[in-house]
Amino acid sequence: MDKKEITIYDIAEEAGVSPATVSRVITKRASVSTAKREAVEGLIRKYKFRPNAMARSLSDTKTKILGLLVADIRNPYYAALAVECEEAANKCGYTVMLCNTLNDDELEDSNLEKMYEQRVDAVIQIGCRVDDLVSDSAYAAHVNRITRTIPFITTGKLDGTDCYRLNIDDVESMKIIFQYLTSLGHRRIALIGGEKRKKSTYDKWQQYIYLMGKNDLTFREDYLQEGDYSEKAGYSCMTRLLELQEIPTAVIAVNDFTAVGALKAAAERGIRVPQDMSLISFDNTFLSEISTPKLTSVDYDYPAFGEKLVEIAVKAIEKKEISREQLITPKLVIRESCTKRQQTHG
Repeated sequence: MDKKEITIYDIAEEAGVSPATVSRVITKRASVSTAKREAVEGLIRKYKFRPNAMARSLSDTKTKILGLLVADIRNPYYAALAVECEEAANKCGYTVMLCNTLNDDELEDSNLEKMYEQRVDAVIQIGCRVDDLVSDSAYAAHVNRITRTIPFITTGKLDGTDCYRLNIDDVESMKIIFQYLTSLGHRRIALIGGEKRKKSTYDKWQQYIYLMGKNDLTFREDYLQEGDYSEKAGYSCMTRLLELQEIPTAVIAVNDFTAVGALKAAAERGIRVPQDMSLISFDNTFLSEISTPKLTSVDYDYPAFGEKLVEIAVKAIEKKEISREQLITPKLVIRESCTKRQQTHG
Protein backbone atom coordinates (compact mmCIF):
# COMPACT_ATOMS: atom_id res chain seq x y z
CA MET A 1 0.00 0.00 0.00
CA ASP A 2 1.15 3.60 -0.57
CA LYS A 3 1.47 6.27 2.11
CA LYS A 4 -2.20 7.16 2.23
CA GLU A 5 -3.86 6.94 5.62
CA ILE A 6 -4.67 3.32 6.39
CA THR A 7 -8.25 2.58 7.45
CA ILE A 8 -9.92 -0.47 8.97
CA TYR A 9 -11.47 -1.05 5.56
CA ASP A 10 -7.98 -1.40 4.04
CA ILE A 11 -6.97 -3.80 6.80
CA ALA A 12 -10.20 -5.78 6.31
CA GLU A 13 -9.73 -6.04 2.52
CA GLU A 14 -6.13 -7.26 2.76
CA ALA A 15 -6.93 -9.71 5.57
CA GLY A 16 -10.00 -11.01 3.73
CA VAL A 17 -12.37 -10.27 6.60
CA SER A 18 -15.17 -7.82 7.31
CA PRO A 19 -14.57 -4.36 8.84
CA ALA A 20 -16.62 -5.52 11.82
CA THR A 21 -14.14 -8.37 12.39
CA VAL A 22 -11.25 -5.88 12.37
CA SER A 23 -13.15 -3.82 14.93
CA ARG A 24 -13.68 -6.89 17.12
CA VAL A 25 -9.96 -7.63 17.06
CA ILE A 26 -9.13 -4.03 17.98
CA THR A 27 -11.64 -3.77 20.82
CA LYS A 28 -11.20 -7.38 22.04
CA ARG A 29 -14.93 -7.37 22.90
CA ALA A 30 -15.99 -10.43 20.91
CA SER A 31 -14.50 -13.77 19.97
CA VAL A 32 -12.73 -14.03 16.59
CA SER A 33 -11.12 -17.16 15.16
CA THR A 34 -7.38 -17.49 15.80
CA ALA A 35 -6.51 -17.36 12.09
CA LYS A 36 -8.52 -14.19 11.46
CA ARG A 37 -7.24 -12.50 14.61
CA GLU A 38 -3.59 -13.26 13.74
CA ALA A 39 -4.05 -12.02 10.17
CA VAL A 40 -5.58 -8.73 11.34
CA GLU A 41 -3.01 -8.21 14.12
CA GLY A 42 -0.17 -8.86 11.68
CA LEU A 43 -1.44 -6.14 9.33
CA ILE A 44 -1.98 -3.72 12.22
CA ARG A 45 1.69 -4.16 13.18
CA LYS A 46 2.84 -4.02 9.54
CA TYR A 47 1.18 -0.65 8.89
CA LYS A 48 1.55 0.65 12.45
CA PHE A 49 -2.20 1.15 12.30
CA ARG A 50 -3.78 3.35 14.97
CA PRO A 51 -7.60 3.21 14.95
CA ASN A 52 -9.51 6.46 15.14
CA ALA A 53 -12.54 7.05 17.33
CA MET A 54 -14.93 6.08 14.55
CA ALA A 55 -13.23 2.72 14.09
CA ARG A 56 -13.19 2.07 17.81
CA SER A 57 -16.90 2.78 18.04
CA LEU A 58 -17.82 0.55 15.08
CA SER A 59 -18.39 -2.46 17.32
CA ASP A 60 -20.91 -0.44 19.34
CA THR A 61 -22.98 0.50 16.28
CA LYS A 62 -26.44 -1.03 16.42
CA THR A 63 -27.84 -2.75 13.35
CA LYS A 64 -31.46 -2.39 14.55
CA ILE A 65 -32.00 -6.05 13.64
CA LEU A 66 -33.41 -8.71 15.95
CA GLY A 67 -32.64 -12.36 15.23
CA LEU A 68 -35.74 -14.56 15.54
CA LEU A 69 -34.93 -18.27 15.74
CA VAL A 70 -38.03 -20.51 15.67
CA ALA A 71 -38.55 -24.27 15.56
CA ASP A 72 -40.83 -24.42 12.49
CA ILE A 73 -42.82 -21.53 11.05
CA ARG A 74 -45.29 -23.99 9.50
CA ASN A 75 -46.65 -24.68 12.98
CA PRO A 76 -49.40 -22.08 13.59
CA TYR A 77 -48.21 -21.46 17.17
CA TYR A 78 -44.77 -20.38 15.97
CA ALA A 79 -46.24 -18.52 13.01
CA ALA A 80 -48.62 -16.49 15.17
CA LEU A 81 -45.91 -15.57 17.66
CA ALA A 82 -43.35 -14.75 14.97
CA VAL A 83 -45.76 -12.34 13.24
CA GLU A 84 -46.48 -10.56 16.52
CA CYS A 85 -42.75 -10.28 17.27
CA GLU A 86 -42.13 -8.77 13.84
CA GLU A 87 -44.95 -6.24 14.24
CA ALA A 88 -43.73 -5.27 17.70
CA ALA A 89 -40.15 -4.96 16.43
CA ASN A 90 -41.25 -2.70 13.57
CA LYS A 91 -42.99 -0.40 16.04
CA CYS A 92 -39.70 -0.10 17.93
CA GLY A 93 -37.72 0.69 14.79
CA TYR A 94 -36.24 -2.80 14.41
CA THR A 95 -36.41 -5.31 11.59
CA VAL A 96 -36.42 -9.10 12.09
CA MET A 97 -34.08 -11.74 10.70
CA LEU A 98 -36.09 -14.99 10.79
CA CYS A 99 -34.54 -18.48 10.72
CA ASN A 100 -36.13 -21.91 11.23
CA THR A 101 -34.37 -24.74 13.06
CA LEU A 102 -36.69 -27.47 11.71
CA ASN A 103 -35.77 -29.69 14.69
CA ASP A 104 -32.23 -30.02 13.29
CA ASP A 105 -29.50 -29.36 15.87
CA GLU A 106 -26.86 -28.57 13.24
CA LEU A 107 -29.17 -26.10 11.51
CA GLU A 108 -30.01 -24.55 14.89
CA ASP A 109 -26.29 -23.99 15.60
CA SER A 110 -25.52 -22.65 12.13
CA ASN A 111 -28.51 -20.27 12.13
CA LEU A 112 -27.53 -18.92 15.55
CA GLU A 113 -23.98 -18.37 14.33
CA LYS A 114 -25.28 -16.73 11.14
CA MET A 115 -27.28 -14.25 13.22
CA TYR A 116 -24.21 -13.49 15.30
CA GLU A 117 -22.07 -12.92 12.20
CA GLN A 118 -24.74 -10.62 10.76
CA ARG A 119 -24.42 -8.60 13.98
CA VAL A 120 -28.04 -8.74 15.10
CA ASP A 121 -28.59 -6.70 18.25
CA ALA A 122 -30.29 -9.57 20.11
CA VAL A 123 -31.55 -13.11 19.51
CA ILE A 124 -35.04 -14.34 20.42
CA GLN A 125 -35.41 -18.12 20.29
CA ILE A 126 -38.80 -19.84 20.29
CA GLY A 127 -38.73 -23.63 20.40
CA CYS A 128 -36.25 -26.44 19.65
CA ARG A 129 -33.46 -27.15 22.17
CA VAL A 130 -34.53 -24.36 24.53
CA ASP A 131 -37.68 -26.45 25.13
CA ASP A 132 -35.75 -29.50 26.35
CA LEU A 133 -36.31 -30.63 29.93
CA VAL A 134 -32.59 -31.42 30.21
CA SER A 135 -30.58 -28.64 28.59
CA ASP A 136 -28.00 -29.47 25.91
CA SER A 137 -24.63 -28.45 27.40
CA ALA A 138 -22.99 -27.95 23.99
CA TYR A 139 -25.76 -25.62 22.86
CA ALA A 140 -25.60 -23.79 26.20
CA ALA A 141 -21.88 -23.21 25.62
CA HIS A 142 -22.63 -21.83 22.14
CA VAL A 143 -25.24 -19.46 23.54
CA ASN A 144 -22.87 -18.36 26.31
CA ARG A 145 -20.36 -17.28 23.68
CA ILE A 146 -23.10 -15.26 21.98
CA THR A 147 -24.31 -13.61 25.20
CA ARG A 148 -20.90 -12.13 25.87
CA THR A 149 -21.80 -9.47 23.32
CA ILE A 150 -25.57 -9.61 22.62
CA PRO A 151 -28.68 -10.52 24.66
CA PHE A 152 -30.40 -13.89 24.21
CA ILE A 153 -34.12 -14.18 24.99
CA THR A 154 -36.07 -17.43 24.98
CA THR A 155 -39.57 -18.76 25.57
CA GLY A 156 -38.02 -21.93 26.97
CA LYS A 157 -35.01 -22.45 29.21
CA LEU A 158 -31.32 -23.16 28.80
CA ASP A 159 -29.64 -24.09 32.05
CA GLY A 160 -26.13 -22.75 32.52
CA THR A 161 -26.68 -19.65 30.38
CA ASP A 162 -27.17 -15.98 31.07
CA CYS A 163 -30.38 -15.64 29.06
CA TYR A 164 -33.70 -13.87 29.54
CA ARG A 165 -36.79 -16.08 29.82
CA LEU A 166 -40.42 -15.35 29.00
CA ASN A 167 -42.36 -18.53 29.69
CA ILE A 168 -45.98 -19.62 29.41
CA ASP A 169 -47.38 -20.51 32.81
CA ASP A 170 -48.10 -24.17 32.04
CA VAL A 171 -49.13 -24.91 35.62
CA GLU A 172 -51.80 -22.21 35.51
CA SER A 173 -52.90 -23.39 32.05
CA MET A 174 -53.68 -26.86 33.36
CA LYS A 175 -55.44 -25.44 36.43
CA ILE A 176 -57.74 -23.42 34.17
CA ILE A 177 -58.59 -26.49 32.10
CA PHE A 178 -59.32 -28.66 35.14
CA GLN A 179 -61.50 -25.99 36.73
CA TYR A 180 -63.54 -25.83 33.54
CA LEU A 181 -63.87 -29.58 32.92
CA THR A 182 -64.71 -30.45 36.53
CA SER A 183 -67.30 -27.66 36.58
CA LEU A 184 -68.96 -29.51 33.69
CA GLY A 185 -69.02 -32.68 35.76
CA HIS A 186 -66.19 -34.57 34.08
CA ARG A 187 -64.30 -37.10 36.17
CA ARG A 188 -62.72 -39.38 33.56
CA ILE A 189 -60.24 -36.98 32.01
CA ALA A 190 -57.41 -37.97 29.65
CA LEU A 191 -54.34 -36.06 28.41
CA ILE A 192 -52.88 -36.81 24.98
CA GLY A 193 -49.84 -35.78 22.94
CA GLY A 194 -46.51 -34.19 23.63
CA GLU A 195 -43.11 -35.53 24.63
CA LYS A 196 -41.97 -35.84 28.24
CA ARG A 197 -38.46 -34.72 27.26
CA LYS A 198 -39.89 -31.25 26.53
CA LYS A 199 -40.23 -29.10 29.62
CA SER A 200 -43.62 -27.57 28.82
CA THR A 201 -45.12 -31.03 28.27
CA TYR A 202 -43.44 -32.46 31.36
CA ASP A 203 -44.87 -29.61 33.46
CA LYS A 204 -48.34 -30.20 32.01
CA TRP A 205 -48.13 -33.93 32.77
CA GLN A 206 -47.00 -33.36 36.35
CA GLN A 207 -49.75 -30.82 36.94
CA TYR A 208 -52.32 -33.16 35.37
CA ILE A 209 -51.34 -35.95 37.78
CA TYR A 210 -51.43 -33.53 40.72
CA LEU A 211 -54.85 -32.13 39.78
CA MET A 212 -56.35 -35.57 39.27
CA GLY A 213 -55.47 -36.31 42.89
CA LYS A 214 -56.46 -32.92 44.21
CA ASN A 215 -59.92 -33.28 42.61
CA ASP A 216 -60.30 -36.82 44.00
CA LEU A 217 -60.24 -38.30 40.49
CA THR A 218 -58.80 -41.72 39.78
CA PHE A 219 -55.51 -41.52 37.89
CA ARG A 220 -55.25 -44.08 35.09
CA GLU A 221 -51.96 -44.54 33.29
CA ASP A 222 -53.75 -45.45 30.04
CA TYR A 223 -55.45 -42.03 30.08
CA LEU A 224 -52.03 -40.39 29.70
CA GLN A 225 -50.96 -40.93 26.08
CA GLU A 226 -47.59 -39.68 24.85
CA GLY A 227 -47.07 -38.80 21.18
CA ASP A 228 -45.59 -35.68 19.68
CA TYR A 229 -47.27 -32.44 18.64
CA SER A 230 -48.72 -33.43 15.26
CA GLU A 231 -52.15 -34.20 13.87
CA LYS A 232 -50.94 -37.77 13.29
CA ALA A 233 -50.03 -38.13 16.97
CA GLY A 234 -53.43 -36.83 18.02
CA TYR A 235 -55.09 -39.39 15.78
CA SER A 236 -53.01 -42.25 17.21
CA CYS A 237 -53.48 -41.19 20.83
CA MET A 238 -57.24 -40.85 20.47
CA THR A 239 -57.45 -44.20 18.68
CA ARG A 240 -55.75 -45.88 21.65
CA LEU A 241 -58.13 -44.17 24.09
CA LEU A 242 -61.18 -45.31 22.14
CA GLU A 243 -59.99 -48.92 22.25
CA LEU A 244 -60.23 -48.90 26.07
CA GLN A 245 -63.16 -50.62 27.76
CA GLU A 246 -63.98 -47.42 29.64
CA ILE A 247 -63.28 -44.35 27.53
CA PRO A 248 -62.81 -40.88 29.06
CA THR A 249 -65.59 -38.32 28.98
CA ALA A 250 -63.14 -35.47 28.36
CA VAL A 251 -59.79 -35.32 26.57
CA ILE A 252 -57.11 -32.65 26.89
CA ALA A 253 -54.92 -32.32 23.78
CA VAL A 254 -51.44 -30.86 24.19
CA ASN A 255 -52.00 -28.47 21.26
CA ASP A 256 -54.48 -27.65 18.50
CA PHE A 257 -52.72 -29.87 15.94
CA THR A 258 -53.09 -32.86 18.25
CA ALA A 259 -56.73 -31.95 18.88
CA VAL A 260 -57.51 -31.88 15.15
CA GLY A 261 -56.09 -35.40 14.79
CA ALA A 262 -58.11 -36.52 17.81
CA LEU A 263 -61.29 -35.12 16.24
CA LYS A 264 -60.67 -37.14 13.08
CA ALA A 265 -60.16 -40.38 15.03
CA ALA A 266 -63.30 -39.79 17.08
CA ALA A 267 -65.43 -39.04 14.01
CA GLU A 268 -64.26 -42.22 12.24
CA ARG A 269 -65.42 -44.26 15.21
CA GLY A 270 -68.78 -42.58 15.60
CA ILE A 271 -67.85 -40.60 18.73
CA ARG A 272 -69.44 -37.16 18.60
CA VAL A 273 -67.64 -34.12 20.05
CA PRO A 274 -68.91 -32.69 22.34
CA GLN A 275 -72.09 -34.80 22.71
CA ASP A 276 -70.25 -38.03 23.55
CA MET A 277 -66.86 -36.67 24.56
CA SER A 278 -65.52 -33.20 25.34
CA LEU A 279 -62.22 -32.09 23.79
CA ILE A 280 -60.05 -29.17 24.89
CA SER A 281 -56.60 -28.02 23.78
CA PHE A 282 -53.74 -25.55 24.18
CA ASP A 283 -52.44 -22.72 21.94
CA ASN A 284 -55.66 -21.22 20.49
CA THR A 285 -54.27 -20.98 16.96
CA PHE A 286 -56.37 -20.49 13.82
CA LEU A 287 -57.00 -24.26 13.81
CA SER A 288 -59.28 -23.89 16.81
CA GLU A 289 -61.52 -21.57 14.81
CA ILE A 290 -61.75 -23.63 11.61
CA SER A 291 -62.17 -27.10 13.11
CA THR A 292 -65.60 -28.75 13.43
CA PRO A 293 -66.64 -28.26 16.15
CA LYS A 294 -64.66 -25.15 16.99
CA LEU A 295 -62.17 -25.96 19.72
CA THR A 296 -62.16 -24.64 23.25
CA SER A 297 -58.48 -23.79 23.73
CA VAL A 298 -56.04 -22.05 26.06
CA ASP A 299 -54.92 -18.68 24.68
CA TYR A 300 -51.66 -16.80 25.37
CA ASP A 301 -52.57 -13.38 23.94
CA TYR A 302 -50.08 -13.51 21.08
CA PRO A 303 -49.93 -9.74 20.49
CA ALA A 304 -48.97 -9.14 24.14
CA PHE A 305 -46.63 -12.16 24.05
CA GLY A 306 -44.76 -10.84 21.02
CA GLU A 307 -44.64 -7.30 22.40
CA LYS A 308 -43.17 -8.53 25.69
CA LEU A 309 -40.47 -10.59 23.92
CA VAL A 310 -39.42 -7.57 21.88
CA GLU A 311 -39.64 -5.27 24.92
CA ILE A 312 -37.26 -7.55 26.83
CA ALA A 313 -34.88 -7.64 23.86
CA VAL A 314 -34.84 -3.86 23.39
CA LYS A 315 -34.39 -3.15 27.11
CA ALA A 316 -31.57 -5.68 27.26
CA ILE A 317 -29.92 -4.08 24.22
CA GLU A 318 -30.17 -0.71 25.93
CA LYS A 319 -28.76 -2.26 29.13
CA LYS A 320 -31.82 -1.33 31.15
CA GLU A 321 -32.89 -3.16 34.30
CA ILE A 322 -35.27 -6.00 33.50
CA SER A 323 -36.26 -9.26 35.17
CA ARG A 324 -34.46 -12.36 33.90
CA GLU A 325 -37.58 -14.53 34.20
CA GLN A 326 -41.19 -13.56 33.47
CA LEU A 327 -44.44 -15.47 32.89
CA ILE A 328 -47.26 -15.20 30.34
CA THR A 329 -50.67 -15.62 31.97
CA PRO A 330 -53.01 -17.87 29.94
CA LYS A 331 -56.79 -17.65 29.55
CA LEU A 332 -59.39 -20.09 28.28
CA VAL A 333 -61.34 -19.32 25.10
CA ILE A 334 -64.59 -21.30 25.25
CA ARG A 335 -66.10 -22.47 21.96
CA GLU A 336 -68.03 -25.59 20.96
CA SER A 337 -65.98 -28.67 21.80
CA CYS A 338 -66.92 -29.13 25.46
CA THR A 339 -70.21 -29.77 27.21
CA LYS A 340 -71.54 -31.20 30.47
CA ARG A 341 -70.77 -34.85 31.16
CA GLN A 342 -73.21 -37.16 29.47
CA GLN A 343 -74.80 -39.77 31.73
CA THR A 344 -74.59 -42.41 28.98
CA HIS A 345 -70.81 -42.35 29.31
CA GLY A 346 -70.62 -42.37 33.10
